Amino acid sequence: MGTVRNILFIMADQLRWDYLSYAGHPTLPTPNIDALAARGVNFNRTYCQSPICGPSRMSFYTGRYMFTHGSTWNAVPLNVGEWTMGDYLRPLGLRTVLVGKTHFVPDVEGMKRLGIDPKASDGAFLDQCGFEAFERDDGLHPTPIVDPNLAYNTYLRSKGYDSENPWHDFANSAEGPDGEILSGWHMRYADLPARVAEEHSETPYMTNRAMDFIRDAGKDPWCMHLSFIKPHWPYVAPAPYHSMFGIDDIKPVVRSQEERGNPHPVIAAFMDQNETREFQRDDVIEKVIPTYMGLVKQIDDNIGHLMTFMEEQGRLDDTLIVFTSDHGDFLGDHWLGEKQLFHDPSARIPMVIVDPDPAADGTRGTVDERLVEAIDLLPTFIEVSGGKQVPHRLEGRSLMPLIRGGMVDEWRDIAFSEADYAFLEAGKILNVGAMGGHGFMALTEHWKYIFYENYRPQLFDVVNDADELHDLGESADHADIRADLHERLFHWLRNRRTRIGIDDNTIVERAGMKPKGLAIGRW
Repeated sequence: MGTVRNILFIMADQLRWDYLSYAGHPTLPTPNIDALAARGVNFNRTYCQSPICGPSRMSFYTGRYMFTHGSTWNAVPLNVGEWTMGDYLRPLGLRTVLVGKTHFVPDVEGMKRLGIDPKASDGAFLDQCGFEAFERDDGLHPTPIVDPNLAYNTYLRSKGYDSENPWHDFANSAEGPDGEILSGWHMRYADLPARVAEEHSETPYMTNRAMDFIRDAGKDPWCMHLSFIKPHWPYVAPAPYHSMFGIDDIKPVVRSQEERGNPHPVIAAFMDQNETREFQRDDVIEKVIPTYMGLVKQIDDNIGHLMTFMEEQGRLDDTLIVFTSDHGDFLGDHWLGEKQLFHDPSARIPMVIVDPDPAADGTRGTVDERLVEAIDLLPTFIEVSGGKQVPHRLEGRSLMPLIRGGMVDEWRDIAFSEADYAFLEAGKILNVGAMGGHGFMALTEHWKYIFYENYRPQLFDVVNDADELHDLGESADHADIRADLHERLFHWLRNRRTRIGIDDNTIVERAGMKPKGLAIGRW
């Protein structure tokens, strides 16, 4: 393992790559994340495997593309046979722990078929996506379905927030002039402070729980997935973060009348969804984005607190640190809200990796423009922990040679992302049924090609049209480019790692061999 004994895998939820000052944001300072980038490598062109919470995270955890692992949308169970991060890292001696959010849904039917009790010791990891759940909190707890045993609610009540559901009534709501609760589910209240003190809000609470684990672990090696709940909606921030930024601090919305007047049919259906219609309004953008920025700033400050703590504990010198996000957020760009499509605000994610080993000294503070995918993290963790790669399962590629300046065979020149919008209002508008909502992105250095089942493709020139405002999907002058990228997409689809029960080398070794004693086809 060299000098690396531990892995700190930090993920913010729904954080756009360009809402960090190292990415060029003009008014949002994130000095602590910037400091990570200065100590490590900023992989500037990183893409998630699906721009929606659950499928994206399952790709991070399995090292596999979305339609390979099969959890194609939120609340779609991950097949019980899929290996996840803990399955690879625990045999290497690392406690593999969750603090925060996963969006994982267990395959209850699969465990039942195999006779596995998810509450028993042998089923606990399968019930928690392969993690030891030091504290799991998926971050969305509306009162009708709130877990009465939610640890964060117990904590809030211990601090005097007396309510059936203090997560909603205090941490994610504001207060009216007569003391009434103004629910954070309504974006009109986004500029008001949460009813909870900042030190009791979700981000510092989860940071403190991460510190609790590090103390608990002592000198034992670990991989901790610290998964922050914010800046995901409800868009509510505690004071002083609710008012740190204003209208003058937000970036201009990226959208054009061409997009609005002649949208692709799938984009048009997304534009007609409720959350998108709201984000087409300037007053919504001007109220929500400053709060979103405040939530990002709070995460940055807490990363600073965590790094100080780790230095005091002596853990900065033996811990690989990763900072990333599961996907982005349109925030009104392209006349859209939420995520789930393939424009950069949705599919591109931050990725900073800090390796304490001296072998990484030559790349510290550098920006790497090569195409990176979320599925590259798990192979990276395996390599830095001294394990062997499992290429018949893992579809990503270790980033360690890039981090440590080693010899790198030809790096990928194309990256992929996927979507399944059959679950959404857009799928209902288009009447795609259960199987017709598939979309795929193929991205090269110059082009972004998007294929939608039953609809024409999209094409963007990401060099000369970085904002992706001009869709070349019907341009006669670009037919050859679309055809080439379509074939590359089809080649990729044909070569998924679905043969997981046997490794590639064994297949090559067995080629042409016949079982002893069998005479097949002889005269």
